[in-house]
Parts: sequence; structure tokens; C-alpha cells
Amino acid sequence: MAYMGPGSAGHFVKMVHNGIEYALMELIAEAYDLMKRGLGLDNGELGRTFRAWSLGGLGGYLMEITARIFDHQDPGTGQALVDAILGVARQKGTGLWTTVAAMELQVPAPTIDQAVAQRDMSALHEQRIQAATLLSRPDGPEPGARDALLLELEQGLQTAMLVAFAQGLAVLSAASEQYGYGLDLATVARIWRGGCIIRTALLERIMAAYVHQADLPNLLLDPNLAGMCRAQEAGLRSVVGFGATQAIPIPGLMSALAYLDSYRSAWLPANLIQAQRDCFGAHTYERVDRPGQFHTEWEKED
Repeated sequence: MAYMGPGSAGHFVKMVHNGIEYALMELIAEAYDLMKRGLGLDNGELGRTFRAWSLGGLGGYLMEITARIFDHQDPGTGQALVDAILGVARQKGTGLWTTVAAMELQVPAPTIDQAVAQRDMSALHEQRIQAATLLSRPDGPEPGARDALLLELEQGLQTAMLVAFAQGLAVLSAASEQYGYGLDLATVARIWRGGCIIRTALLERIMAAYVHQADLPNLLLDPNLAGMCRAQEAGLRSVVGFGATQAIPIPGLMSALAYLDSYRSAWLPANLIQAQRDCFGAHTYERVDRPGQFHTEWEKED
């Protein structure tokens, strides 16, 4: 336990905890899908893989219970219980609240957004059954070496989980400044490391990043965590490509990679968006070569 700050600070931290939880659960579920439908792993192999991951850099509460889930048998049928559970994920709203709060603060959190959206997608059960017939999945190429893909998936999942934490903690950083919470994000990481659902080995490195720089605006700006991303991003990129070629939906992993690529891009094509906004609505734009707001009469220009 720890004091978070005045007013609604504690509630806001708990809300963002749950938003990150949504993202981590979605990323783990996508890894499961890639292994099950993409690589053809059976439940025993899935359980062993998640158990091995839980002993390494991906270790944490969600990974531990995921390994146990694949070992659990349905007493009524004698089969794996996970296969008898309907693939419709419910939600109580905290993930959505995190997404709304992030948008209000103008802090991008696309992996959390996608986790919420995929729960909504899962609820379209009858529509998805119909679409599976009308929009049948294309046959993907045969996957490559299984062991190599599993290693890439382990690396990619760890990178994506770090990105999800970076998004959620960036929301907390912005909220702390906007609402005067005065959050100590090293303390937040410490209490999450204790007994929370999102407890994971990553939180040790996250806490260290905030101890080193308390006002760090984004975890990806920490040299040690940035180095981890650089070392493992090839795995994430390969996994995203594999999912795309196999027509397996992995929007969480894809969004994490897109966020990483966007965040580290010194140039983005938003200049064209500003030109479009000025062309159709006279919203003005800024220039790279001099300060001020500018407007162009686009229809009159040669």
C-alpha cells in the first residue's frame, strides 16, 4: 500500500492499472492464437510454453495463471476446459475509461484501445460466425521453423508488453501534471510489482527507470528500456508479419509495433494532414522554417 496523491489520484492509478491489464491480457491471448492456429501447438505444448516463459523475462501473475489454465481439465468431459469456454470476453468498463481518459489528455494509448476494441469484437459472436463463411480466411504459407518462431514470439510479446506499460504510465504522467496528483511513478511501479494482476518481472526495470529519472515522460526514453526494445524489436516485427500472412488477428501486437515506430520517428506525415485541414477548413498550419500560424488559399495557387 502507498499514498498516491490528493483527490482521485488513487482511483485514477487503479483505473490505468486495469487498462494496462486489458492490454496485457489481449497480447497474451494473441500469442496463444498465433501458437494454436499459426503453429499448431496443442494444449500441453501451450501450457509448457507459457510455463517456460513465466520463469524468464515474461514472468508474472498473468503468465503463471495462463500456464495453469492449459493444464485444467473439465470434470464433466475430461477435456481441456479452455476449449469449452465461449470466446466472448466481458468487461466492466475500466479499460474503456482508461481509453477515454487517454484521449482527453491527448496521450496515445493504441494498445490499450485495441484491447478494449477486441473485447467488443469478441462480443459480435453471431456476426463473426456468418463472416467466417462469407469472408473465409486465406490460406497462409507454411510457417517456418517452430522453435525460431517461438523465440521471436517470446521476444515480441515482451517488447509489446513494455510498450503497453509505456502507454499506460504516459497517461499517468500526463494526468499527474494535468490534475495535480503529484504521482511518484517509481512508487506506482513498486506497488504494482507487489501483488497486482499486472505483476511482472518488467516492473523491476520500469521502477529502476523512474528511480533514475522521476519525471520521465515515457518509458521508451529510458536508455536501458530503449536498449531492450532495440534488442528485441526484430522478434515483434517478425511475429506481426507472421500473423498477417497467416490471417490471424493480432491488433494488440500490431498496435504496439506501430506505436514504437511512430514514437521513434522524428518525422511523421502529419504535415499532409495539416495541409488538408487548411485546404478544406482554413484551420491554418505551422512551418518548419519560421514561427507563426499560416493559411494558404489553396484553390488560387498554381
